[in-house]
Amino acid sequence: MSTKIKTINPYTGKEIKSYNQFSKSTIETYLKRSETVFNTWSEEAISHRTKLLKNLSKNLIKHKQHYAALMTEEMGKPISQSLAEIDKCVFLSDFYAKNADQFLADELIETDAKESFISYDPLGCILAVMPWNYPFWQVLRFAIPTLTAGNTALLKHASNVTGCALAIQDLFLDSGFPEGCFQSLIINHEQVENLIADPRIKAVSLTGSEKAGKHISKISGNNLKKAVLELGGNNACIVLKDADLDKHIATMVNARMQNTGQSCIAAKRFIVEESVYDEFLEKFKAKVVSLQVGNPVKEFTEVSVLAREDLVEILQKQVNDSVKKGANILIGNKTEKAFFAPTILTDVKPGMPVFDEETFGPVAAIIKVKDAEEAYKTATNSRFGLGTMVFTRDKSKAKKQILKIQDGAFFINELVKSDPRLPFGGTKASGYGRELSKEGIHEFVNKKTVYINS
Repeated sequence: MSTKIKTINPYTGKEIKSYNQFSKSTIETYLKRSETVFNTWSEEAISHRTKLLKNLSKNLIKHKQHYAALMTEEMGKPISQSLAEIDKCVFLSDFYAKNADQFLADELIETDAKESFISYDPLGCILAVMPWNYPFWQVLRFAIPTLTAGNTALLKHASNVTGCALAIQDLFLDSGFPEGCFQSLIINHEQVENLIADPRIKAVSLTGSEKAGKHISKISGNNLKKAVLELGGNNACIVLKDADLDKHIATMVNARMQNTGQSCIAAKRFIVEESVYDEFLEKFKAKVVSLQVGNPVKEFTEVSVLAREDLVEILQKQVNDSVKKGANILIGNKTEKAFFAPTILTDVKPGMPVFDEETFGPVAAIIKVKDAEEAYKTATNSRFGLGTMVFTRDKSKAKKQILKIQDGAFFINELVKSDPRLPFGGTKASGYGRELSKEGIHEFVNKKTVYINS
């Protein structure tokens, strides 16, 4: 008797659908199919692959409402943000349709040879282990460049968004990609480990927690497989005394509360100079209180439930443990089933969970510092290295801090966000490797040296 995987609507608490977990023989069928199609897909002209990307963009637009509704149903994302996620996927697809030929072209290198160049060859079947918080975006930002480079892909999506995983598989098929080019697997973590050890899997991409990253890194390392790890973060949002609060306060709040705070690159620690602290706190609180909280299917909803009820328990423990260590609750910390009210904590210090750890939900930790020097020093006091943002009128002075901020991203007067045109990834406990841009499409290729003498 097969194990069942159920998807649950976190807002209603009702079961959506039940799926059979794949057997060993079914996984083998998928692996063989992936290996077989790679032999022909890898030899397709890049122009053919990019043509299919254009079809994919059209299908994303055509089924936008359906995909957005599916995301909202499975993980509780406010519908307006689900629609925006599909729009971003269209942008991603169009970007690689336009630029992949250039990114993958042979790079001529002048040497003593008559001809020498770098050939960017696909590796084979790539395994992706993806999270639930951006069910389409996280998968497609891996899959689109990986497939366009000539690889095939197997996806192990988070079980609570299994419907999205299968919809993405159908999206590729309906867009003309050959059967087996992209396949979604309904499997558990033990089956993932066995897959990584299989010689037909050439590399692994994981977006997930620090704990998951360490585990996958160990297994892939033992099997000499390349891995790209996009892990957690506790990004700092530095607010200097000359910040234009009226202009940027909405951006700062969005940096923490978008996707109901369930984002690795969300601003989790707000580090504020003391001379502007009171004004910042007043305006930040007012904006948070004004957020529309409620049913995720309503178009005006800005904050809704977390994706699962157990996530509420984890987040509340982090908040409560921080309060025991001296933090104060300005607003929030009210829960009901999968709902966690937007929360602001003040008097936050290093050593508290909301300072040291990743908090995955609508909780903003506020830290007061005496000056800009202490602000930057406090921002770098983290084992994570995903991104930092700073708000200031003196952009030239902020730019001088670029080398000191050793994260994967440094944003001035804007929230940290991913963009298909720019590389995305972290340092330290936030992982390694890059997604998106030219760097992303080169992660899963063999950069082969070709040397031709006279």
